[in-house]
Amino acid sequence: MSSPPPSQSVVDSQVPVVEVSEPAAAPGGSAGVVVARGALYFFLALAVLALVASGLLWQKLANIQEQLARQSADAGSNAVEARAAARQAQELARDTAARLALAETRLSEVALQRSQLEELIQSMSRSRDENLVVDIESALRLAQQQAQLTGSAEPLLTALRSADQRLERAGQPRLSRARAAIARDLDRIRAASVSDLPGTLVKLDELARLVDELPVANAVGPQAAAPAAPRKAAAPMLWWERAWVEVREEARSLVRVSRIDQPEAALVAPDQAFFLRENLKLKLLNARLGLLARQTEAARADVAAAAQALRKYFDGSSRRTQAAVSLLQQVQGQLRHAELPRIDETLAVLATTAAGR
Repeated sequence: MSSPPPSQSVVDSQVPVVEVSEPAAAPGGSAGVVVARGALYFFLALAVLALVASGLLWQKLANIQEQLARQSADAGSNAVEARAAARQAQELARDTAARLALAETRLSEVALQRSQLEELIQSMSRSRDENLVVDIESALRLAQQQAQLTGSAEPLLTALRSADQRLERAGQPRLSRARAAIARDLDRIRAASVSDLPGTLVKLDELARLVDELPVANAVGPQAAAPAAPRKAAAPMLWWERAWVEVREEARSLVRVSRIDQPEAALVAPDQAFFLRENLKLKLLNARLGLLARQTEAARADVAAAAQALRKYFDGSSRRTQAAVSLLQQVQGQLRHAELPRIDETLAVLATTAAGR
């Protein structure tokens, strides 16, 4: 038979009893809790400040992104306008080429008509004086057309001198009125200040070449270094004094104070200066095409617009800008006298003489 299990009292008597006493409170316990709470509050406040700073920085970045998007949209619109202006200039160039071809065709037609007229004059039974007057009138009309095409008074002056010599060799008293009219037209053409068209075109080309070198009014260029003040050898500077002087000079070089009379020039962005120069070139090109097409008023308007843009958006104190302004003034002065004088009086007298009156 198995022995019975020991009783609970016997087991309990064999287990050692350990008495656990509560630890005594440390003398500095309350002070440590206060320090821990203060540190916790400090870190919480620091986290709140970091969150606020992050929010402000995020808002500033959003504003900067919005401003950049607005500037990009403005640049895109300016690019579209520049492309449209270039397209218009190309169309104008094609129109001008077509007009020049038409003028050459008309000139050839005039030459053909002159040859036909000469043959007709030879075939007709006219007197010697009548043939001379008709020939002179045809030569003068052709010279007037050549002067209008070339923009120079030389063909007209040469034709008038040749007509006067031919009338003088004829020695007919009834041709004296024609000689007097030719003399008056010669004096009027010599007294008139006719513009030099090739010289004007050369000046416009020079202006178009100078546009890329013109500084805009709000451009930030390299500043000239200020002359350093003489230092006394007897008082050497310490390292912190030298550092302070270098920092101060560097801070001064970061700021540039200048006077801009036109508010539009101050608002031109650096990337818009390219389109500004291209628009100025287009105005000069339109003026050149207007001169070639004998559209003097349109050329004057384009030159005036180019001068206004040059004074408004570019630095007037620059020597290159001053040279460009001087060239524009010369071109404007030549365009005032672009119209050639006509010889209507001589042609009227020759027509009357040829009719026998």
